[in-house]
Amino acid sequence: MSRMSPADRRDAIVAATVAVAVRKGLASTTVRDVAAEMGTSSGLIHHYFESMDDVLAAAFEQVASQDLAVSGAQMAGSATPLAALRSFFTTYTPADKDWAFQLWLDAWAEAARRPAVRATSRRLNLQWQGLLEGVIRAGVTDGSFASSDPAAAAWRILSLLDGLALQVVAHATTISRADVIAWATGAAEVELELSRGALAAD
Repeated sequence: MSRMSPADRRDAIVAATVAVAVRKGLASTTVRDVAAEMGTSSGLIHHYFESMDDVLAAAFEQVASQDLAVSGAQMAGSATPLAALRSFFTTYTPADKDWAFQLWLDAWAEAARRPAVRATSRRLNLQWQGLLEGVIRAGVTDGSFASSDPAAAAWRILSLLDGLALQVVAHATTISRADVIAWATGAAEVELELSRGALAAD
């Protein structure tokens, strides 16, 4: 670690925090845990971050930003707004990322107590909503979708999708991932006046 640049050291702290948070949960992750994961002292963590709140916010942002980037890239590469919306649903609920949804759940729970986590969660949530709103507006413009208020439509769709996805994480046997996709896309089809099954994966 002695040869790392300050940026690399900070990145290493964030990576270690993510690793611990995946195992223990965001709320249970401590400075001591992160230091042990790195094989260093707690003092190093405090040197690069003012508080554990900031460490957890940075870890959450790293995971959530990666997911946002993947969805954005897939949607940008879609030929039509309808195809982009299909990509939104498939990339928002990847089959191998329950741990990432767990971090979202943890972050929302911690947001009430940790200002830095709350600010990061709010900013990322707005970015997800903006991504969805943008594709809805594009669909309205080309006549693919019908919506008098794309911003509100995006919030309704996103909120339903989040609620269903977190049910899978928190109560694994209650509903399936297939249910999440089917119900959320079905609601979006109604919201945007699409034909039934229009958002089914190709």
